Amino acid sequence: MDAELERILDDIGPRLRRLRRERGLTLETLAATTGISVSTLSRVESGKRRPTLDLLIPLARAHRVALDQLVAAPASGDPRVHLRPLRRRRGSVLVPLTQYPGRVQVFKQVLAPREPQLVTHEGYEWLYVLAGELRVILGTREFTLRPGEVAEFDTSEPHWFGPADTNAVEILHLFGPRGDQAVVRATPDP
Repeated sequence: MDAELERILDDIGPRLRRLRRERGLTLETLAATTGISVSTLSRVESGKRRPTLDLLIPLARAHRVALDQLVAAPASGDPRVHLRPLRRRRGSVLVPLTQYPGRVQVFKQVLAPREPQLVTHEGYEWLYVLAGELRVILGTREFTLRPGEVAEFDTSEPHWFGPADTNAVEILHLFGPRGDQAVVRATPDP
């Protein structure tokens, strides 16, 4: 086995561990989701067992990432395919999906548990929950959103959002200048 292949295989375990921890998952939770035993997951993460395709496919599904992200496949040349996540404080991750200054910005975020701290600023936000439960505080109102649910609000209103419990939450986050609002042009027939 050549040195590059050896390095790629050796990097998979730590990458899986980091991904699991960023999402606030325990080995037990991941085992229940994937059907892979806790001991096997632990051995793969620690590098004591080489990951096979039979192990990587359910792990990629559980983490909602492409298989090539787990094995660090070479970049395809298309920057939309290999986005660079930004590590945030307290274990959160932000992945910019667009880069249009002055227009609506789109992010995929994994938010780790943290204490609420209301903020205000110029703009308008839309939040779509992909996985987990999102707690949203808007002024004196509080909401819990589940996968498939959406919140939108003017950010001049005091607000905060984050996990509704001790688990991480994964969202799509759109942020735009004040006055930008979604225009619904197509809806299902009643």
